[in-house]
Amino acid sequence: MLGYNIADFGAVRDSGGLATNAISQAIAAAAEAGGGTVYVPAGTYRTGAIQLASNIELHLSPGAVLSFSPDLADYPLVEARWEGVKRQVYSPCIFGSGLHNVSITGSGKFDGNGQSWWDLFQNRREELPYPRPTLIGFYDCTRVTLKDLNLVNSPSWTVNPVLCTNVTIDNLSILNPADSPNTDGINPESCRNVRISNCNIDVGDDCIAIKAGTEDTADRVACENITIVNCTMIHGHGGVVLGSEMSGDIRNVTISNCVFKQTDRGIRLKSRRGRGGIVEDIRISNIVMEDVICPFILNLYYFCGPRGKEKYVWDKNPYPVTEETPQFRRIHFSDITARNVHAAAGFLYGLAEQYISEITFANIAISMAENAVPGRPAMMAGIEDMKRRGFYLGNVREISFRQVTIENHEGPAFYVENGEEVEFTGCHSKRTAQVEQLVEQVAVSPSSVRV
Repeated sequence: MLGYNIADFGAVRDSGGLATNAISQAIAAAAEAGGGTVYVPAGTYRTGAIQLASNIELHLSPGAVLSFSPDLADYPLVEARWEGVKRQVYSPCIFGSGLHNVSITGSGKFDGNGQSWWDLFQNRREELPYPRPTLIGFYDCTRVTLKDLNLVNSPSWTVNPVLCTNVTIDNLSILNPADSPNTDGINPESCRNVRISNCNIDVGDDCIAIKAGTEDTADRVACENITIVNCTMIHGHGGVVLGSEMSGDIRNVTISNCVFKQTDRGIRLKSRRGRGGIVEDIRISNIVMEDVICPFILNLYYFCGPRGKEKYVWDKNPYPVTEETPQFRRIHFSDITARNVHAAAGFLYGLAEQYISEITFANIAISMAENAVPGRPAMMAGIEDMKRRGFYLGNVREISFRQVTIENHEGPAFYVENGEEVEFTGCHSKRTAQVEQLVEQVAVSPSSVRV
């Protein structure tokens, strides 16, 4: 395979001048030859948006830095998705559309220089007519590989493949400031066959978020066959999040052998009326969490986003089940430890007309924080801040808890409101104060809960 060094096309290291044209020429030369590797040698190269081509590997050598320009003019408009809806956006810093067999590799650094974008978004949004760039964005591509990358200061979401098939993401280090807005780590959207492994993610929003479009997305395409393994999540709003954009369905997801430390929430599923879609066949195992607000959230009354404050979204009375009614089912948690939990051990709340169903928790050990900070486990109307609560269950069916231990909680270990076929086997409440009842039931028949 031929190699193309951007220095041979006029890129000058540490010069401060834009290397965009040199990088584009190297990519074009490789593509004209049928494919090849474009090399970025050691040094810092300032650049605008880069568009890749099929059969190209962009490789950053050790010590190489691609430093992306903060100038809006260096990011042409492209058609992609933002928050589930197809629209024009500022080009991702690195972008590919309709490509096949494309890779980005190497231990160099991609610096999105996001501060100016964050300032615009937070303080002068009228000067930002289109959504901010993602750091790496692929749209409708096949066989995409991202490996060994160091990604920092993304203008918005960091890695965002959309409508892609056969995506491998391995050994990425992603670091965005805790207060940087919407700087999620890895967000596969309406993708198929995605493997995420060995990543370290510390960001200002969700570490990994799996999405499949909203009710405003014309083409409903599932995000399916996703594996997440051997990753460490530090800070961030959620460790692994499914939704709330899930109108095209999310299915066949496994999450295992991961560590979540100081992520606001652990595993979080969220949606609301109007979205439609199904989240199903999800398995989460061998997870260690520390210092989180709530380890497990399944919430079908999530109110953030467009039209989220309408009565249709927050009303607790049942509505007719239609194609706009979302559903969570067949979700299984096992072999998970969560220490220093602040608000609640878990929060599961289905719709009055569409209960969350077929959920299992097995071999789960949760310990509440001694100096817990009150917090709201889920973004849902009518839910107040909680502190050291157990599992809070509402509108659930066919829920099984086996060998679940909750330590140092206040009130019942399990609070059940409108539950059917809820089963507890070998569950324990470990208290530092007096022992209270294991399960409190509200609006359920005695036969609906089995202890």
